[in-house]
Amino acid sequence: MEGSGDLLALRGDLCFPIEVKSSKKSKLYLSGRTWDQYQAMIYEGKRCQLMPLYAYRLKGVRGDSWRIFRVEVGKLSGRLGILTRRIPPLPKTRNGKPFLDWEQGMPLHKFLSLVCRKEASPTLESLDKRIKTVDFSKEEKKEHSQLRITDMGLQ
Repeated sequence: MEGSGDLLALRGDLCFPIEVKSSKKSKLYLSGRTWDQYQAMIYEGKRCQLMPLYAYRLKGVRGDSWRIFRVEVGKLSGRLGILTRRIPPLPKTRNGKPFLDWEQGMPLHKFLSLVCRKEASPTLESLDKRIKTVDFSKEEKKEHSQLRITDMGLQ
């Protein structure tokens, strides 16, 4: 379906149509078929309240060769609205036409850490709650049985 991208990344609270591009050049200009894909991504993003993304891979780069860009579709709500402020949009040429510039994208590892981040980072309180849920009586029994086996070998 035109405008849905190459991939559709789904999670309970997030959904991203992703168009994947790859090139040896750091800049990729949209024209012809790629321009039509871009326009379709905007249309579907607005229609479905989604944040379409471009994943752009620069060939020949070692390490994290992927960069992420978002397609501007207007105001989004909820978690997508928060991510809108953090994921860079496609840069624009002097004439105002969007294009892909690998240097200006968000590295894939940063995107993944942003999307996979838990709402609250671990604190001493959360660790304390986890410790209280552990049943130490089972642990003690395991230690005692191990001690008995060891003691039996000494006799």
